[in-house]
Amino acid sequence: MALQRKVHAFLVGCAIFGMVVSAGTPNTSAQSRPFKPASSRSGTANSKSTARADVERFRQRADAALSAAGPDKGAWGVLVTDATTGEVLYARNPGGYFMPASNAKLFTTALALATLGPDYRLRTTVASSGTIDANGVLIGDLVLTGRGDASLSNRKFPYGKKEEREGPPEKVFAEFADAVAARGVKEVTGDVIADDSMFQHEQFPSGWLVDDILWSYGAAVSAIAVNDNTFSLEVRPAANEGEPARYEAGLAADFYSIDNLIRTGARGSEEKLAVARDPGSRVIHLSGTMPLDAQTRRLTIGIEEPAEYAASLLARLLEARGVKIDGTPRARHAGGPPVDAAPPQTVLGEHTSVPLSDEIRLTNKNSENLHAELLLLLAAHEKAGASDYEDALKFASDFFRAAGITDGDVVLSDGSGLSRKDLVTPRAVVQLLRYAAAQPWGELYRSTLPVAGEDGTLSDRMKNTPAADRIFAKTGTIGHGNALSGYATTLRGERLLFSILGNNNNLHAPDANKVIDAICVAMVEELGPAPHANKRK
Repeated sequence: MALQRKVHAFLVGCAIFGMVVSAGTPNTSAQSRPFKPASSRSGTANSKSTARADVERFRQRADAALSAAGPDKGAWGVLVTDATTGEVLYARNPGGYFMPASNAKLFTTALALATLGPDYRLRTTVASSGTIDANGVLIGDLVLTGRGDASLSNRKFPYGKKEEREGPPEKVFAEFADAVAARGVKEVTGDVIADDSMFQHEQFPSGWLVDDILWSYGAAVSAIAVNDNTFSLEVRPAANEGEPARYEAGLAADFYSIDNLIRTGARGSEEKLAVARDPGSRVIHLSGTMPLDAQTRRLTIGIEEPAEYAASLLARLLEARGVKIDGTPRARHAGGPPVDAAPPQTVLGEHTSVPLSDEIRLTNKNSENLHAELLLLLAAHEKAGASDYEDALKFASDFFRAAGITDGDVVLSDGSGLSRKDLVTPRAVVQLLRYAAAQPWGELYRSTLPVAGEDGTLSDRMKNTPAADRIFAKTGTIGHGNALSGYATTLRGERLLFSILGNNNNLHAPDANKVIDAICVAMVEELGPAPHANKRK
């Protein structure tokens, strides 16, 4: 595909989430149990799997939602089963392929929990093989080594009802600089190197689009992730009509050049902004108009060269603390020349990640693409020595087979679901949920999913309905696809596993979500055996 400049209108929706996986043999931890799939009927039409009156009522409501004008033109795959017995309560195309969007994160996070365990942590270090003389001169390079920690930012953990931040985005890197200065380093004779060679230099998985990589949801994948490999670009009108709009790029101002062609318009005039960046370029083009009375707009831009950016950032923070850098900031990627003749020996600063359970909670609740990608790569690297996507996806494929998922039911190219090559069946999703529920970490896994009407990407959905607090599920939105899969408890106490995947819909995401939510409300209201009537005396 020829790469061309991508220009985005600012107000165009860009919150796309997703994930992918392909085929290998995972060395899973002892806490993961082999699993046999529950039997489920497949087919292209609805399955009437039982004569229960509640199931018939639900079927009628689900069919009505999917056959209404608008949804009827799309393709839908739905499977609802009893979580205890595995009984199929509703099925529509359960064995058909659908793009899962961020429902792919269900597979990635289950893989990570099964192979790494909830308490897994990792370290990011700043070190050197050089010596520090009596004058505070570090003779040699200073090396920042990334090992896949996605949370080198200012996030507060654990995740509550919503994401919270504390301090500047570069908080962890400022701590690295403080640690180096505290060791008495006043000068570095060599380079400041950011080493992300733990994984192959594959910033963008197969199936991601050139349109994705400008924005935060398409930020480049790297073993070093600074503030989700993003930065904020704030744009506000000038003081006078006709003048160029003002912008602020923060610490990225020295790394990216901003070509600002935005003009300030009259009060009440139309606001129309566009942002563009050629792939591989460090020039961001801004154009359009902002009225005098416009609010400040914050654009979250994806960084294409995370390691290079990390090295530049660390060097600037060191210089701000009076440490002279004689060399240059640069990156070290897999396959490149060695940094030193010997690996770094002296650790000058380090950061330990949050437990994996906290990381997965953030990933699922907030649908973080970069975090899911790193979880996939980390699990495969730690348990199978994989360093690239091909081997990681093979490792994941073997894990899915061990979880009882039918061969061929999961075809993934990434860990987040952003890839348009990802395909899964509703049957595979439900089987994964069933497998996860039976593991020692099953309740933890369920708790990391958004809760209807409460938190994460479901905080504003199904509020003030019987489904609120009763649906724990992963959302998914990509192009013409929408998805929701997870766990439900009905008003009558029946526990359900469900997957609703919609593709080829020409509906706006909120309208597609209304269709899915209607099915969820119907599940909660209708399904479950009727309570026994009290015997009359």
